[in-house]
Amino acid sequence: MKNPLRVALSSVALIGCIAAQTVSAEPLDPAKVKPSDDGKILYYDALQLGLEGQGFADVKAPYDRLPAKAEGKVRPEVWSLSRNSAGLSVRFVTDAQAIHARWTLTSDRLDMPHMPSTGVSGLDLYVKMPDSKLRWLANKSPTAKTTSIALVTGIPAGKREYMLYLPLYNGTESLEIGIPKESTLEKAPPRDAKHAKPIVFYGTSITQGGCASRPGMVHTAILGRWLDRPVINLGFSGNGRMEREVAESMAEIDAAALVIDCLPNLAADQVTERTAPLVKILREKRPETPIVLVEDRNYTDGFLLPGKRERNETNQAALKKAFQELKAAGDKHLYYIEGAGMIGDDSEGTVDSSHPTDLGFYRQAEAFMKVLGPILP
Repeated sequence: MKNPLRVALSSVALIGCIAAQTVSAEPLDPAKVKPSDDGKILYYDALQLGLEGQGFADVKAPYDRLPAKAEGKVRPEVWSLSRNSAGLSVRFVTDAQAIHARWTLTSDRLDMPHMPSTGVSGLDLYVKMPDSKLRWLANKSPTAKTTSIALVTGIPAGKREYMLYLPLYNGTESLEIGIPKESTLEKAPPRDAKHAKPIVFYGTSITQGGCASRPGMVHTAILGRWLDRPVINLGFSGNGRMEREVAESMAEIDAAALVIDCLPNLAADQVTERTAPLVKILREKRPETPIVLVEDRNYTDGFLLPGKRERNETNQAALKKAFQELKAAGDKHLYYIEGAGMIGDDSEGTVDSSHPTDLGFYRQAEAFMKVLGPILP
């Protein structure tokens, strides 16, 4: 199978040399804008544009990832992490030659020792070009809990569709898109019916995005661009544990595929105990939806450290056994991704033997694509 991103990259041209595509979109209410102090920039609440990557309408706060009713049902750690905006994005159309953003975070912890603020708390902007491929355009990190900044300037004239990814390891309290007052801003056209259903990922800190340099480099986001589909990120750092309460929320989503990638947060006996019950919960409401079970990536220092190597081997053996038993019991829509080689075999794919670098995430996306590509239209 040809890698969609590589095909796209083979035809990359400078943005200024490519004509803007014709885009039909839904205009916003011009009354709902906030001018900048000098009146030159108009800021629109991003919620007017609509969120992609949010699986539930009944949320407690606008940028939450689990429904409000999950509070008190899922563990407090899971609920807290679900308020990070990982996987959420905003799609819009504008003819602006400069795009600004103003956003307020829920935490003043803007970065982590092993992950930069560009990924933890930053915004990541892509633009759709005439070949329909999304190309990276700009990334900005916050300067404080509330930041107002130009994402990109000097854009050639023309109307284009954009996609803005939100912070991975911080919550988003509010977000506004700013454009020059003479420009227009509109909702992006809805995705066509064949690509409207999302891929739902349930997993750990890796699924949430640790330690991508920017939100668009998580494997879930890469796969969303390659497959031209929405993705819903239910990654919970240190807390992706195949839990019933999360599975019950997942089952509410009419998904194109459900991807379970929890092994880095589990021991082998837990994998044995929880895999079949989790699949059963999903199957009660989604009997024919593809479910993909994912082995944990191999620790990149496991070649030398026997404890880490044994953890991978026992976890993977437990998941493989559960998968085989479920298939033998008649599940015809169950798929499997092996961990060996998922982030490469050269020890260059992680920051700490576990969490991927951007290179590791790219390799992980390639491994997932081999299974998801044939499943999805």
